[in-house]
Amino acid sequence: MESRRRGHGDLEHEILAVLAAADAPLTPAAVRERLGAGLAYNTVTTVLARLHDKGRVTRHPAGRAYAYQAVRDRAQVTAHQMRRLLDDDTDRSAVLTRFVGSLTPEDEALLVTLLQRTDPDS
Repeated sequence: MESRRRGHGDLEHEILAVLAAADAPLTPAAVRERLGAGLAYNTVTTVLARLHDKGRVTRHPAGRAYAYQAVRDRAQVTAHQMRRLLDDDTDRSAVLTRFVGSLTPEDEALLVTLLQRTDPDS
């Protein structure tokens, strides 16, 4: 029997493809069954938890487990990743200052517009 070793990130992509093809959120057991690769349940749950931490999937309680669904909005994934990076740094001011300093004038104007739109005093 030939053993096929997955490359880095391959299992994440396979799981995301299974979730994207599903009509409804799937439990880890359902994902494992659809992959049909003889994976351990714990392996699937670990990858799903990591995908959730990265903002690539959402999860909802389903009995004693969770049911997972792929996030289809790329902007939502990127925003989640930006937020995690910001939360991981102790000097938020420095991070935000450097981020804003790296923006193009157009992006900076858009950010100002968005901030003014959400300002409760406006």
